[in-house]
Amino acid sequence: MIHVLITDDDPFIRESLKLIIGLDENITVAGTCTHGDEALAFIQSGQKVDVVLMDIRMPICDGVEGTLKIKQANPAISVLILTTFDDDEFIVQALRNGASGYLLKNISPDRIIQGIKTVEQGNLLIHPDIAKKLASFISPSPAPNAAAPITLREYGLTASEQAVVEKISEGLSNKEIAQELFLSEGTVKNYITEILSKLNLRDRTQIAIFYLKKQSGAHG
Repeated sequence: MIHVLITDDDPFIRESLKLIIGLDENITVAGTCTHGDEALAFIQSGQKVDVVLMDIRMPICDGVEGTLKIKQANPAISVLILTTFDDDEFIVQALRNGASGYLLKNISPDRIIQGIKTVEQGNLLIHPDIAKKLASFISPSPAPNAAAPITLREYGLTASEQAVVEKISEGLSNKEIAQELFLSEGTVKNYITEILSKLNLRDRTQIAIFYLKKQSGAHG
């Protein structure tokens, strides 16, 4: 059972999300909060939480700051940003603070449910439109074919590990990476563990941002 904490200052949204989550027998609502500090207090009270479904714009403590506080307090909890605000700056800040994914509120209920399951499994989930904006935000105007493909050999990564890094930066799940690279999911997980160790990073979100930054530098 996946325990989800809904954090949104809009009571209508909170109740709507409770109904949506209630459609799946494998997910339960652990509680609801109105801002990031409340969510942090809820988690620190000892309640079981696997995923925090977090709005961006809230009073007292917004989703960007709330994500940082929650990840510092309990790195094992996944934070899934769910918002109507399609804002480049918030996207980058939330991901840098450890968010596992970012979805817009106008998507269908089944995709919200799938999103919760995806990030709970340790995967990175970014709305396709937002993934493009994230890449362009970090690398504003790469000239096509202006530089040779980047390599991460200087960090001790093998060709297979770099391929996994590239797929992570595209927002693919472990299952999707395994299918594209003709690997088992277990092998992909092992590669990710090695990548995190070699690059001294915390999670797959940081892997994606690291690679996009390297890509920007290579084209700059």
